[in-house]
Amino acid sequence: MVGGETANCLLAGEALYASVIDRVVPVSSTRAAELTKLLENIHRSVNIGLANEMKLIADRMGIDIYEVIDAAATKPFGFTPYYPGPGLGGHCIPIDPFYLTWKAREFGLSTHFIELAGEINRDMPEWVVGKVADALNERQKSLKGSRILALGIAYKRDVDDMRESPSVFCYGTSTRSWRYCRLF
Repeated sequence: MVGGETANCLLAGEALYASVIDRVVPVSSTRAAELTKLLENIHRSVNIGLANEMKLIADRMGIDIYEVIDAAATKPFGFTPYYPGPGLGGHCIPIDPFYLTWKAREFGLSTHFIELAGEINRDMPEWVVGKVADALNERQKSLKGSRILALGIAYKRDVDDMRESPSVFCYGTSTRSWRYCRLF
């Protein structure tokens, strides 16, 4: 995706990226290019939020959400499967929606849908740890003092980037509040 402030800028950007990228998609401006990036990331955030909320519902109902998603994916009417997880990670998807939310306010708009997906995704790490605590309790073990091995703390498979990963958090023991921590 490339846009330019002028027609010549656009041509220069297209030529530059065409030398290293198979498909360059020109748009009318840098603002359109940036909004395209935001739309794509927000699309994923909202759909992951939906998958996460459906996971909460399916879990409470005793239904395997993965079976449901896989069955829904057989429909030929444009369903794209998104799978639940412990939240969002990376440098774009957890951040870009809230940038647009902030920017939309400058234009007198609210982004309820985007913000709701963000709330669902933000709360998933706490839900996951709650499930771990429940599993420990079923085995008559306490979360406090337990040693738990967490493998794969990046936000998606085969990525070594752990920025904004929901796997990197700390538990505030006195207030049951969650806060993100740095590992280094």
